[in-house]
Amino acid sequence: MKHIFVINPAAGKQNAFETIRDRLAAGKFGLDYDIYRTQGPKDATSFIRAYCETHPDPVRFYACGGDGTLNEVVNGAVGFPQASVGCYPCGSGNDFVKYYGGSEAFLNLADQAEATEQEIDLIRVGNRYAINAAHFGFDSCVAKTMEAVRRKKIIGGKHAYTTGVLVGLLKGMKNDCKVTVDGKLLNPEGTILLCTVANGQYVGGSYRCAPRSLDDDGLLEVCLVRPISRIRFVSLIKYYTEGTHLDNPKFAKILVYRRAKRIDVEAPEGFVYSFDGELITQNRFTIEAVPAAIRFAVPKGAQKR
Repeated sequence: MKHIFVINPAAGKQNAFETIRDRLAAGKFGLDYDIYRTQGPKDATSFIRAYCETHPDPVRFYACGGDGTLNEVVNGAVGFPQASVGCYPCGSGNDFVKYYGGSEAFLNLADQAEATEQEIDLIRVGNRYAINAAHFGFDSCVAKTMEAVRRKKIIGGKHAYTTGVLVGLLKGMKNDCKVTVDGKLLNPEGTILLCTVANGQYVGGSYRCAPRSLDDDGLLEVCLVRPISRIRFVSLIKYYTEGTHLDNPKFAKILVYRRAKRIDVEAPEGFVYSFDGELITQNRFTIEAVPAAIRFAVPKGAQKR
């Protein structure tokens, strides 16, 4: 099998290209590998599609960056039976791998060399795919802020989500939209605080939004929270961070949780949702689960939470 490390030099706090190149050169992993350095947004997707169209032999593409890089690699590889996807998480956000216990095993190239491939689900909106989550409402405001501050000192990096939450408290507490899950309208009142549709378990670096999620069950986790006051939000956020909100009686009247195959969203013009961190403006869209859509390489020692 060919192993291609797709490195995003713009991911994270510093360019990881030299680090990965040197580790591959120094190691004795027995891999037939190449390195590709992306040239800009969407380049990883374009490169992978072009490669797969002309190379029918087995190949694994490693997303070397954050969740955005992983998203681009997934969108390039999906639909090509010879291609699988791995991850070397060196970005500012590495949420999806937390489903498998975190970054440690994924950053160990020896463990990567002994990875096993598992068929996992993806999330689809139109012709776009996500591997981790789609979210909107309060979370869209957070995502906008994260994108703006991710490379700034103190408020960026691992603190970018917290910064986004603070801005969201000012601007994103009540959002107009209707969410229909497998044919049932969840919020007849037509407003939400936030809604997360997840295949993974984490968003924002440390917030365990979907603790029951399984990435291979053919279903997506839908967590809708109705509008609440800022004071109440602040008092509840710790449970959302811990992933204990689904069973917490304090959420009983404000949280609607479902497992679903299809989610239809209807909102006013200019509505924005986050799709694996990419901000998309669209006021009517359908989110679907795509079972066993791609093969994901799980390094030796990595385990699902």
